[in-house]
Amino acid sequence: MTTPIQGIHHVTAIASDPQKNIDFYTGVLGLRLVKQTVNFDDPGTYHFYYGDELGRPGTLLTFFPIPRAFQGQRGAGQVTVTGLSIPDGALDYWRERLEASGARVEEPFTRFDETALTFYDPDDLQLELVESKTPGPGVVGQASPIPESAAVRGVSHVQLQEEGYERTAALLTETLGFRLTQSADNRFRFEAGTGGHGATVDLVCTPGALPGRVAAGSVHHVAFRTPDDEAQLAWRRALIELGYNVSPVMDRQYFHSIYFREPGGVLFEIATDAPGFAVDEPVEALGTSLRLPPAQEMARAMLERRLPKITLPGRANS
Repeated sequence: MTTPIQGIHHVTAIASDPQKNIDFYTGVLGLRLVKQTVNFDDPGTYHFYYGDELGRPGTLLTFFPIPRAFQGQRGAGQVTVTGLSIPDGALDYWRERLEASGARVEEPFTRFDETALTFYDPDDLQLELVESKTPGPGVVGQASPIPESAAVRGVSHVQLQEEGYERTAALLTETLGFRLTQSADNRFRFEAGTGGHGATVDLVCTPGALPGRVAAGSVHHVAFRTPDDEAQLAWRRALIELGYNVSPVMDRQYFHSIYFREPGGVLFEIATDAPGFAVDEPVEALGTSLRLPPAQEMARAMLERRLPKITLPGRANS
């Protein structure tokens, strides 16, 4: 029997300018840059990980910043919204802060039993801040520019936009162990584990919608949590038996991953919680230097020349 999916591990999106990405997610949203590395499949491109003080699973947003990337298009077969969990009563603080930063912000709204605020990052990635009396697992670091009473605590949910509904819903419930908890109009909410923030997938059914285009400002994939390698291998066997084309296990240095596409076309990943981001630099120094997978260390000098120069929060990086 497979170990139940515990919730969302991380969401990975594509950006364009790496410096604007760092400035927005650390300076405006107050997340910690917990790892500065490269895309293991394309080492000429950065891979930035943002999260709470330790980069705990469930708090992570990650980006492939590709200078001069084409602009993406939201549509069917995509994760079109990534929600972030904030404490109850913090929405007014965030609306004022985001507007002052120049970010595009929409009016607050209520969905199901939650109050939320839609906003967009510098690449037009659509995000939501969602209030909760029990926000996500993130621990706020002392260096965060955001007061603890308002700070982002992790990923609250993702929204899948699909042309159809039934096959993706069946995968979520019959295979991955989610359960349908709420629905309204064309929106169906599924929750894993104990539910709530960090364990929620909203499926929005939009028949006839144009397919999305994954490029700058769009989500590349969503990863779900499994505790260890043994559980991950069990998931791989189960998915293959169901006819899914599942990747081999890939060592991402800070977790292990398998990938497959769900019936509507969204790229799903199942990632292990371990070993975490402190395997190659101390906790107090997370994200402060370029870390490379062992296979790329011999190419470090070339990669450092090729990658765009960036300035990290509070320090220069040459």
